[in-house]
Amino acid sequence: MHPDLYLYVERVRARELRAEAERHRLAHPAGVLRTWETRLGWALVETGLHLVMRRHAVGH
Repeated sequence: MHPDLYLYVERVRARELRAEAERHRLAHPAGVLRTWETRLGWALVETGLHLVMRRHAVGH
């Protein structure tokens, strides 16, 4: 695929993702649900980091 076409496809996809994120943001106003989603998200990130570090420690 020509590089310009690849960049075009990526830009279109980025626009789609931004629009989807905006729709999600508007559908879920800030408040208790938003706080809960944020806490859950960070808990999952922290769990993933612990798993990666554990795997790294075991591998050495």
